[in-house]
Amino acid sequence: MARSPRLDAPLGRGTPLGRGTTRQRPTSRDRFGRFTEWVARAMGTPTFLVLLSLFCVLWIIWNTMTPENWRFDAAANGFTALTLMLSLQASYAAPLILLAQNRQDDRDRVQIEQDRQRAERNLADTEYLAREIVALRMSLEERNSQTVTRDVLRQELKALLAELEDTDAKAASGPAPTAPSREDHS
Repeated sequence: MARSPRLDAPLGRGTPLGRGTTRQRPTSRDRFGRFTEWVARAMGTPTFLVLLSLFCVLWIIWNTMTPENWRFDAAANGFTALTLMLSLQASYAAPLILLAQNRQDDRDRVQIEQDRQRAERNLADTEYLAREIVALRMSLEERNSQTVTRDVLRQELKALLAELEDTDAKAASGPAPTAPSREDHS
């Protein structure tokens, strides 16, 4: 007998429906993307700049101060090997930094879309709540206009009492003279 899926856990987490699903290892593309981001982050630090400057200074000192037979890059040629190494480093650094920026742009695009959807939901919820508040106010106003308060009831009763007293006073003063009708003359 198959168990029904648990509603308190997402699919793939202890549910029979998620038995076959396992967490996949990151693809090589994702691994390379994370590597490019690491390189971009590392190259953008003051530590990297200090180390690169220290490396160049040591290179130049070594190739100018050491004995002639220990030097591997001649100062007379303008430190050609150092120039080539720095050019190689720059030629790899630029595309790696661009790849990292593209990945960040993709994440930002997804985040912006999620923010836009969240803002739309919030706006729809706010409009719904505003309509509900207006409906509640209208029903309360309608209910209040139909509700008779003590003061309104007292005023109505006083007006009716005054009207009855007027009619009683007129009736007590006697019948009002009436004009003779045609039947009386015939």
